[in-house]
Amino acid sequence: MGAPSPLHFEAAVTRPLSVVFRVGEAWEGHDYTVEVVAARQGLDDFDVVVDFRDLEAALDRSLAPLQGRLLSDLGLDGPLALARRLLAELAPFVPAPARLKEVALTDGTGRRMAVFP
Repeated sequence: MGAPSPLHFEAAVTRPLSVVFRVGEAWEGHDYTVEVVAARQGLDDFDVVVDFRDLEAALDRSLAPLQGRLLSDLGLDGPLALARRLLAELAPFVPAPARLKEVALTDGTGRRMAVFP
């Protein structure tokens, strides 16, 4: 293999997620698109950033117990805590030299919140 590419590459996978959380005395239900972004310099021997199947499977495992649930029942106080949890859970599934760059939640109105390691 030659010298590493000077180019920076990113790859993302997305999944839907519906959750409920409490804001004061009110309940809010949200349908999010969860986006997980991996990044690296250059590409691997298969010309990819990461194996999408592995990252998608890890994301599916992380989201399954959250789907349709009240976040406070899971020890999460809102969408920021949810995104941070996903970031921590998914980082080990992105093999070096790639890295987990961000986890973002986008709601049905297009508002997007991202967390970074």
